[in-house]
Amino acid sequence: MNPAPTSAITLHTVCGLEELARHGGRGVSHVLSLLDPGTPEPEAFGAYGAHARTTLRFHDCLGPGEGLVPPEPADVAAILAFGRDLTLESEGEGHLLVHCHYGLSRSTAALLILFAGAEPETPAEALVARLHGLREPAWPNARMVAFADAILDRGGSLSEAVRRLHARQLGVRPHLADLLRGLGRGAEVDAALAG
Repeated sequence: MNPAPTSAITLHTVCGLEELARHGGRGVSHVLSLLDPGTPEPEAFGAYGAHARTTLRFHDCLGPGEGLVPPEPADVAAILAFGRDLTLESEGEGHLLVHCHYGLSRSTAALLILFAGAEPETPAEALVARLHGLREPAWPNARMVAFADAILDRGGSLSEAVRRLHARQLGVRPHLADLLRGLGRGAEVDAALAG
């Protein structure tokens, strides 16, 4: 319904690990997996038909910490390269599934990055609205989005649109503030609340 105009992908799905089995019969053609380092490949993909899959491994965090591997610019560049490869494929219609552990942060940031890479002229706010429509509880990882802003020369517009989405999510789910602070994501909460 909201495909990137230059892409053969016509359907987008975002989910977490526990939801993967539900999508095995939905004709997924491409998968972008964002997993914690050391996490085994999900067994659910054994029930999928033929599909192309790329796996990136980093933690859902905003910076370095003990035992953490944060997303880096190279990871965002790899997401954008994955998206460029999608636009080169034009045989039929494709179904892209992007997942992380819960389908809320890394995966939603990655899909936003894919949208932004494919549609440089589309305003960031419209891209975030599309993402939010696809995955209502989306909380895109601000670190990933900031790297994409710089790489795509978007002047901070992606980060600002995501900050506004975070603020909307806190308005609907105020309990997230304490949860996210406990997970080391307080900077996102503070930015959202600063308005």
